[in-house]
Amino acid sequence: MADQEIENAVTRALEDAPPRNFRETVDLAINLRDIDLDDPSNRVDQDVVLPSGTGQETKIVVFAEGETALRAEDVAEEVLDSDDLADLGDNDNEAKDLADETDFFLAEESLMQDIGRYLGTVLGPRGKMPDPLAPDDDVVETVERLKNSVTVRSRDRRTFHTRVGAEDMSAEDIGDNIDVILRRLHADLEKGPLNIDSIYVKTTMGPAVEVA
Repeated sequence: MADQEIENAVTRALEDAPPRNFRETVDLAINLRDIDLDDPSNRVDQDVVLPSGTGQETKIVVFAEGETALRAEDVAEEVLDSDDLADLGDNDNEAKDLADETDFFLAEESLMQDIGRYLGTVLGPRGKMPDPLAPDDDVVETVERLKNSVTVRSRDRRTFHTRVGAEDMSAEDIGDNIDVILRRLHADLEKGPLNIDSIYVKTTMGPAVEVA
């Protein structure tokens, strides 16, 4: 359960957001301090499963063949085989569009080498290289888990953002999501909470509210 101060900040952010004609996301802005982000080992880069879900559609593309591909078709947005992969390698614009539109990629381990060859220069800089699927991994279970996940990534910037919900979710559910992310950051950062300068929550177009 989230800290009451986190929930109160979320409530204020939701209440202060002007009405819009679209469904806004709720985002968390994290500001770091006292950390050398020029050293890649200090950077934040992890997928976090949100206990209350993201509140948004999450697009997942699977590179697979055979039985894994058949099973993935029921849960993934798109399933591509080795021929599709080669075609993408020949069409840079199509590959970039796919990368920009997709939240997460999964791929059978046997296809990872080809993905690096055909799509490495597109997916790598975007931080979207696929998570590998081992032969005994359950692709359906993996896709369902990723549908409730967000990527928390700082790169070399002290300020970065991640999605924590949608405006029609309850403040309690969004607060629980924020709590999980903060716990992961505290465990991952070199000095834990001392490396966090400030945290703000806001809807897409609404004002930012500091999370105590």
